Amino acid sequence: MPNGREAILKQNGTPAKSFLWKDAILLILCLVVFSAGKSATQSTMDPSEDHDFAAEAASGGMSEVRLGHLALQKGNSNAVKSFGEKMITDHTKANDDLRQIAGEESIQLPEDMPKKEQALYDRLSKLQGMQFDRAYVQSVVKDHKKDVSAFEKETSSGSDPQLKDFANRTLPTLKDHLREAKEIEHAVSVNNM
Repeated sequence: MPNGREAILKQNGTPAKSFLWKDAILLILCLVVFSAGKSATQSTMDPSEDHDFAAEAASGGMSEVRLGHLALQKGNSNAVKSFGEKMITDHTKANDDLRQIAGEESIQLPEDMPKKEQALYDRLSKLQGMQFDRAYVQSVVKDHKKDVSAFEKETSSGSDPQLKDFANRTLPTLKDHLREAKEIEHAVSVNNM
């Protein structure tokens, strides 16, 4: 016995099974197109988000260079001083790469450190010895956790190919910084006890 829809289709002279197959195929095609469109929009960021990423990366890089200089001046341990030097070298290179991309794409980058980073610099500049080492390395760990997350987001969902490539090239260095900073943080806390 035919169901309700099949009975109606038979009354109109339309073969029920043929019509149901066409409905099923159309439904599947709609779902595939909808899913593809949804995942495409979810996987790329708005261009303004790329520009925000660039501005944050530039101000973060600038801060790391200035804090690296401070670590060279005020660091108590050789590990902190050496790490500060690494921050200066690596973040200067990354900042230069980012400035070049920004110039090519007319992206406005900040000229100065953000107020929050300036406040951190001011606070750290008042510390001495192991207090400085501990506070500096803790700030680097905290900052690089955020940086790694932001750079991973850009590599996976950025819409600007040059910024995406920049993030992809810089990410391993940031992960290395985070790993090394955690090791120094542990060493500083162990030596302080």
